[in-house]
Amino acid sequence: MEGIVLSLLLAAATLAIATVPRTVAARAFFVFGDSLVDNGNNNYLTTTARADAPPYGIDYPTHRATGRFSNGFNIPDLISQGIGSEATLPYLSPQLTGEKLLVGANFASAGIGILNDTGIQFINIIRITRQLEYFQEYQQRVASLIGEEQMRQLIDQSLVLITLGGNDFVNNYYLVPFSARSRQYALPDYVVYIISEYRKILLRLHALGARRVLVTGTGPLGCVPAERAQRSRNGECAQELQRAAGLFNPQLIQMVSGVNSEIGSDVFVSVNAQATKLDFINNPEAYGFVTSKVACCGQGPYNGLGLCTAASNLCANRDEFAFWDAFHPSEKANRIIVRQIFIGSEKYMYPMNLSTIMAIDSSRT
Repeated sequence: MEGIVLSLLLAAATLAIATVPRTVAARAFFVFGDSLVDNGNNNYLTTTARADAPPYGIDYPTHRATGRFSNGFNIPDLISQGIGSEATLPYLSPQLTGEKLLVGANFASAGIGILNDTGIQFINIIRITRQLEYFQEYQQRVASLIGEEQMRQLIDQSLVLITLGGNDFVNNYYLVPFSARSRQYALPDYVVYIISEYRKILLRLHALGARRVLVTGTGPLGCVPAERAQRSRNGECAQELQRAAGLFNPQLIQMVSGVNSEIGSDVFVSVNAQATKLDFINNPEAYGFVTSKVACCGQGPYNGLGLCTAASNLCANRDEFAFWDAFHPSEKANRIIVRQIFIGSEKYMYPMNLSTIMAIDSSRT
């Protein structure tokens, strides 16, 4: 029975994405965040946080590495497809000019977090404060192209995705034993602190004109192959990272609801990535995966150590693996996540899913 229900859910999700009104194609799409949503900005930076070499991109239409931390499409790509738009270009891409600007832009940069000291080991990455500055710069470029009034309308009607938080634990608080942040804060206090900093970021986005913002929480941090390899004895999810995600995600949803109440409008929508990913991590077979423990590409236990490179172990069928590399979902897993973004219940999308947002917004135009 459970398998039948799942099949119906996935079929409905596919239909929902396939039947999105094409009139929405003019809606600009903006992406902020980390490696889960970076589509190539770090290719233009001197940093080790890059996905610009094989086998990254092996299942992308060009079969080449694009800077996406995926074997193929990532979450922003699939959302763009769902809203009937072409994929946004990285903001640093020299191709992002003229008409391409009107599609939107991806400002995300692998390695960054809510805090500016997150990911310092990667040196040259685009911190979230800089991403927001680029968004302002983008608006000036578009205003010079189509005029101030038309630019304001484009921003007002746009869709925004922001994905932050995971690196503030993995590449900051738990980066090394007795890290500076872990000495400064007990975990519950650290979570309160980064939630308060995230709130400032969301309010800044709203001040810059964002009116529809999908806010993604962290996944089950302790269940990624890297943490299983480094922090568990028998391949179980690492408890301390799971505790961190368990504290962070409910407080993020609560904060987002509070900000909406202050604004007086459902500007921000919480994407419960933890719930979505736990579904296929806890029951991979129900989603057509052979494993949710072992990464497709990597080395060491669970293929969870080091980077995915041409010298790594590489699985033959990426659709059988929930994780592409030590930290990032496979394209198939990304499709499951995006289906829930479009049609998920309040368990996954609060206060509404993207299909509902689009229906509401189309009725207003």
